[in-house]
Amino acid sequence: MTFKGWQKTSLIEYPGKISTVLFTGGCNFRCPFCYNVDLVQQPQQLADLSADTVLRFLKENVGLYQAAVITGGEPTLHAGTPEFMAQVKALGLSTGLETNGTNPTMVAGLLEQGLVDYIAMDVKAPLEWEAYRRAAGLAPGKESMLEDVKRTLEHLKTASVELELRCTVVPRFHTPEDILHLAGQLEGYPSFVLQQFDPENALDPRLRDQVPFSDEVLSGLHGKISRLFPRCQVRGI
Repeated sequence: MTFKGWQKTSLIEYPGKISTVLFTGGCNFRCPFCYNVDLVQQPQQLADLSADTVLRFLKENVGLYQAAVITGGEPTLHAGTPEFMAQVKALGLSTGLETNGTNPTMVAGLLEQGLVDYIAMDVKAPLEWEAYRRAAGLAPGKESMLEDVKRTLEHLKTASVELELRCTVVPRFHTPEDILHLAGQLEGYPSFVLQQFDPENALDPRLRDQVPFSDEVLSGLHGKISRLFPRCQVRGI
């Protein structure tokens, strides 16, 4: 397996643990507000980083790290992800996965085999096709991808892993009412995070001049939905 980026040390990607963060190339979404543009659109132009190099580094630095997190891009597009996570677990480290939820089969396998300890899933919009299509940048006729997202959410509902669901809130694609609706759809999951939109490096250049929702709007939404989740927060304000 090869990666396309590496943040050797992070204190935030895996809650409560010192982690190393690996970025895979390629994604099956084209969210207009995505900020990992090169990873999504032209991963072939980024240098390869082998899994062996990462594993050797982790072996040489035993005791410095507690976890490895795989993000992207979309990690579940890569068949080697489960094997790499198994190798990380064999080193005594925890594993984390950040995903868009479009590969429920892989997520279910990771859960069943005990290969993942923490999952962060980006939920793009209310779970209806037109809203999701716009927010994820999907073409008409790809409705099955939303069904896959829903299947992944079902797997996660009863999973015994640390879990965070997140939604990046973007004025052009979400109204406050959309966020309240989505929160109602996700009620009961252990953690839900509203993420502030950063227009600076958005995949769609037209969004780079988009003014984000104010901190007051996001804080107000948090106040209305926080009772629905054991943990609920706003990030980026």
